[in-house]
Amino acid sequence: MRDTRDEAPFTPPSRPAKDGSPKFGRLLVVLVLALLLVVAITFGSEAYFS
Repeated sequence: MRDTRDEAPFTPPSRPAKDGSPKFGRLLVVLVLALLLVVAITFGSEAYFS
């Protein structure tokens, strides 16, 4: 006895076109903000300890 699922071709589940694509703009903004935070901490600690 054959399974009826053998008759239908395999169709992968549909996903949005941009799902999983890297978001370089957002990553760039986060890196710039992290850099500004490090610079602010550096200048703040230099002003505080000297």
